[in-house]
Amino acid sequence: MHAMNQMRFDTPEPAIIEQKAHEALARLPEAFRPHLTDIVIRVEEFADAETLAEMNIANPWQLVGLYRGHPIKRQSVWASGDLPPTVYLYRQPLLLRQQQTGATLDAVVNHLVVHEVGHHFGLSDSDMHALEDM
Repeated sequence: MHAMNQMRFDTPEPAIIEQKAHEALARLPEAFRPHLTDIVIRVEEFADAETLAEMNIANPWQLVGLYRGHPIKRQSVWASGDLPPTVYLYRQPLLLRQQQTGATLDAVVNHLVVHEVGHHFGLSDSDMHALEDM
């Protein structure tokens, strides 16, 4: 058991983080917006054990966000039954990251959303940093 498992953040509520994530999506350049209409934002306290194992992460505080879905280049109308592309934000690790960095909640959520949505577009890390700076 990790010592940090004892620590918990009560605020802000998941709905506030979700709202900030949608605001971050709305700030992305216009060219991206038509491809973002199907993206689902989910805020959970921590990643579940299956996700952590899949990502080979032992400490649940280390996974702050995750994109699940096919990048746009690999999507197909023939892939029926696939779940919509989803950005997961893990509230407790996100709030810890905010506390550790001293950044605003808006800045932390924006960074995570840009990074995770970048996976949706198949962008490189440098492309994602450029988007974030816009």
